[in-house]
Amino acid sequence: MSEIHFDDNFNLARKSQALQARAKLIQSIRLFFIHHGFMEVETPLRIPSPAPEEHIEAIPSDNWFLQTSPELCMKRLLAAGYQRIFQISKCFRAAERGAKHLPEFTMLEWYASGFDYHQLMDQCEALLIAALKDMDHNQDIVWQNKKTNLTSPWEKITVADAFLKYAPVTLEEALVQDKFDEIMVEYVEPRLGIDRPTFIYDYPAKLAALARIKMNDPTVAERFELYIGGLELANGFSELTDASEQRQRFEEALKLRAANKWARYEMPEKFLQALQTMPQSAGIALGIDRLVMILADTNKIDDVVAFAPENL
Repeated sequence: MSEIHFDDNFNLARKSQALQARAKLIQSIRLFFIHHGFMEVETPLRIPSPAPEEHIEAIPSDNWFLQTSPELCMKRLLAAGYQRIFQISKCFRAAERGAKHLPEFTMLEWYASGFDYHQLMDQCEALLIAALKDMDHNQDIVWQNKKTNLTSPWEKITVADAFLKYAPVTLEEALVQDKFDEIMVEYVEPRLGIDRPTFIYDYPAKLAALARIKMNDPTVAERFELYIGGLELANGFSELTDASEQRQRFEEALKLRAANKWARYEMPEKFLQALQTMPQSAGIALGIDRLVMILADTNKIDDVVAFAPENL
């Protein structure tokens, strides 16, 4: 027992620098939002039903579920008139464990009324430049021997152009072959955010989830992701505010989930009702743990949390 206790203390002690960086990062993030007129909110971790999505499985909790994201509750606050809100929250997802994944992780999520996804990209860039400057990364950051220049403006590239530049097939061919995710992971993602952070945007409409379809191009959704050093950090979009369209997307996702024999979710009726009065807005989720991985120059998420599940 004493040897196990010593090992536990050693593992916790060796994380000191990473955990101090984590604390400083969260403080810097909070200061940025306070200075930009955002209100910090708290929403429940246990909810009756998550947003039905095909590839995300929630963890059951006494006939309810642990949230996979605070998204639904935060959008209900938007609909009630809270115009700029942010939250740093624990989120939970089943069957997610790996070098870059934990079943319990920390998410920064924020929403701004009147914003679209381009404005949100700019705000995300401003936030991270400010926070990383506080961490003494004024110009460059090095992660896993890849140096990324943080100087504004950051790179922006459409998904279609990224496939043309990096993949062996076009975006259209990948979709027809049902190999979008496979090709994205193998060929595109590793090349994003290498010389400078990269926003990849205009995802295929079929991958819209809760994002708005682009008005002048119905083949794509107003959605983006942020990469630094080939590592995905954030996912954001212009919000879909059409309750009927969102219900239809949820119904399709529920059918796919049922076909895969995943947990049955109830339709989130209160969210859909609130969506009818939600203003045009944009929102984003950013992984705190992964951002600390970059700050700590580690490729293992266990190194930037005090306790991985296996250590409890």
